[in-house]
Amino acid sequence: MATPKNSATQAAVRRTSTRSRSATAASKSSAAQSATAATGASAPASQASAAAAAAPSIKTSTTGQRKKVSLALQGGGAHGAFAWGVMDKILEDGRLEIEGLSGTSAGSMNAAVAAYGLIKGPEGAREALHEFWHSISKAGERFSPLQQTPWEKFFHGWKIEHSMANHMFKFMSHTLSPYQINPQNFNPLKDVLEACVDFEELEKHSKTKLFITATNVRTGKARVFDAPEVTAQVCLASACLPYLFQAVEIEGEHYWDGGFMGNPVLYPLFYHTESRDVIIVHINPIERPGPPTAIEDIFNRINEISFNTSLIKELRAVAFVQKMMDEGWIKDEYRNRMKYVLMHSIRADNAMSDLSVTTKFAWQWEFLTMLRDRGRAYAQQWLAENYDHVGVRSSVNIHKEFL
Repeated sequence: MATPKNSATQAAVRRTSTRSRSATAASKSSAAQSATAATGASAPASQASAAAAAAPSIKTSTTGQRKKVSLALQGGGAHGAFAWGVMDKILEDGRLEIEGLSGTSAGSMNAAVAAYGLIKGPEGAREALHEFWHSISKAGERFSPLQQTPWEKFFHGWKIEHSMANHMFKFMSHTLSPYQINPQNFNPLKDVLEACVDFEELEKHSKTKLFITATNVRTGKARVFDAPEVTAQVCLASACLPYLFQAVEIEGEHYWDGGFMGNPVLYPLFYHTESRDVIIVHINPIERPGPPTAIEDIFNRINEISFNTSLIKELRAVAFVQKMMDEGWIKDEYRNRMKYVLMHSIRADNAMSDLSVTTKFAWQWEFLTMLRDRGRAYAQQWLAENYDHVGVRSSVNIHKEFL
């Protein structure tokens, strides 16, 4: 079915689009201040969300030709709401046209929902993303095993790592397999996806190039599904954490989370889009200060490193090709066959520094919108500092930041 167009959703999206400024200097100053405020680790979630929501939204003039870009969206559970905010700001700003989307795990769902919404234009994509994440929150209220007692809500808000349900959930998920805990293989995300995305319409009418990655359990290889192949089942496969969900079967093969082999996969955006510009929207921090000491933080850092490994390997290959082209290693007759890719990066290291791994399972609307607002602030700052680089040069130093 099509994305619901209820008045509440439309109003919520439009509220972020009603104010504008034209001075570039003021734009940069506001963006920097917003990003700083949005990442304050000591601020309560409600204050951070309110501050970002209250900040004037800059609606940039779209006179002239829009620049085409592709977005590569990482996964990270509920932390994917940060990428929602990044996309929301890019769509609202209007100077960039999203030609391609590559996503893994939560990034696959953001990508599929955005591609579907873009059938009706940027505002359609914003409304679709808002509706999807609101539906995630509602599903969490009904089905999440991490429910808090009134006492826990009063003292800890959305910080579910302190709840008794969280301790029980960790014990169960590390003791029993999903085939034992959930033999009926119930996954409320399937209903949410099918309610928010008409996959048949997506296949027939989407002009956005869409790529979703899942990991083949048998071969250990990544499989990239393109737009005609994308279904709710494909998105669930891309987000299938093996200790929480049964492997997803597609065409006789079983799949786990795509993040094991590509978080996200970049190469389809190099080969199948016209744009040279690829913006990576990070969810998993590349760097963290100091070694973790708590066992939960140690496991979380192991997960972050392993899920970033494939991305860093692809970036190494990009840097190598750039070096060959820059230094004239490639003969002229072959040079025109290669695309000089321009890389950009919206990092989440600081944005996620105050969040525990448990919050990847958070579903509270207050928490999700807080992350959305952080993402909007980071995107606003990135646009102010790097928009002029799009189509001209990379805005990220791959060697310095990733290698």
